[in-house]
Amino acid sequence: MTPRRVLLVSPGFHGYWRAIAAALQDRGHTVDTHVYDAPPSLPGRIANKLLHDLPDAVTPARLHARLTERAIAAVRAHAPQVVVVVKGDLLQDSFWHLLDELRLPRVTWLYDEVRRTRYTLEALAGLGPLATYSRTDAQALGATHLPLGFDRRTTYTPRRESVVTFIGARYPARETALHGLDDAGVPVRAYGRDWSRGLGDRLHTHTLRAARVPSGGQLSRSQAYGVMAGSAATLNLHGDQDGFTMRTFEAAGVGGVQLIDRSDVRDLYEVDGAAGEVLVVTSPEELREVAGRCVREPRWADGIRARGRARTFAEHTFDHRATVLESLWA
Repeated sequence: MTPRRVLLVSPGFHGYWRAIAAALQDRGHTVDTHVYDAPPSLPGRIANKLLHDLPDAVTPARLHARLTERAIAAVRAHAPQVVVVVKGDLLQDSFWHLLDELRLPRVTWLYDEVRRTRYTLEALAGLGPLATYSRTDAQALGATHLPLGFDRRTTYTPRRESVVTFIGARYPARETALHGLDDAGVPVRAYGRDWSRGLGDRLHTHTLRAARVPSGGQLSRSQAYGVMAGSAATLNLHGDQDGFTMRTFEAAGVGGVQLIDRSDVRDLYEVDGAAGEVLVVTSPEELREVAGRCVREPRWADGIRARGRARTFAEHTFDHRATVLESLWA
C-alpha cells in the first residue's frame, strides 16, 4: 500500500483513536487526527455532554452544526489524501458533501449498531465504503464486517488479586450475575463509577443504592487492563449487542481469563476443550462453576490466559484492523 496522508476523524471514546492512528502510522501513513467531539472549553464540555446524553429531539441543532464546522475546517486544514471516519453520526450532511466535492477516498467504521446511532440505513448507503462491528448490520448494508480490536500499545501493570472482576456499567443483569457469584462464595469485585461507594460518584450517577458486592470506582483504560490481567478471571457480559465489545479483545489481549456470555465468540476465539482461549458461560450455574474453578485452580487458568493472548496478538489487534481499512479506501 502506497503511504498516504490520512485524516482520522473520530470521537474521543476512551482514547481508542490513538490506537487506530498508531496502527495506520506503523503501516507507513502520515496521520493527522481530528477528535470531533473533543470539547475545547467548559461551555464545549457542557455541549458535548448534551450531544451524547440527550435525545435528538431536545438537542439543539447548532451543537451538531458546530461539530460539523470544526470537522470541515480540519479537512481543509490538513488536506488529506484519505479520510477515515470512526462512527461520525454527529456530523451533518455538509461534512460528507465536502468529501464528495474533494473526491477524497474514505472509509467509515461503526462500533455501534445502526439503531444506536443517529444514522439511517438510507443515509449510510450514500457515505461510501462502510465497515461495522455488527455482523447483522454488515449484511443489511452490504458493508464489511470488521470487529473491534486490542490496543497492544497501551502499557499496564497487572493488579494481582484472586477475585473475579467486572469492569463496566451497573446494569441489573450484571448485578444479578455478581450477586450470584458472591452468594456462592466466589470472591468478586466490580469497577465503575456507578458501582462506586464514594459519595461523589454516587451523586454524579444519581445512584442511591450502594453496590452490595465489593467495588471500586472508575478506572482508566490502563488501570482496567491491569485489573483484568491480574484477576483470577474477568467477566465480559453483553447486553443486546450483536457485535462484540472492545472488552472481548482487551481481556484476552492482556492475558486475562475471560468469562463471556456469548457462544458465538467461537468465530473469534477457540472455546472448546484443552485448546480453549476464552471461557463461555451461558447460565448462572455454569458461571458459578467456571468462575470458582478459575479462583481455585490458577495453574489451569494460566493456559487459557496464554492461549487467549496469543490468538489476540496473532489476529485481533488494531494493526490487523488497519489493513482492512486500507483495503476499503483503496
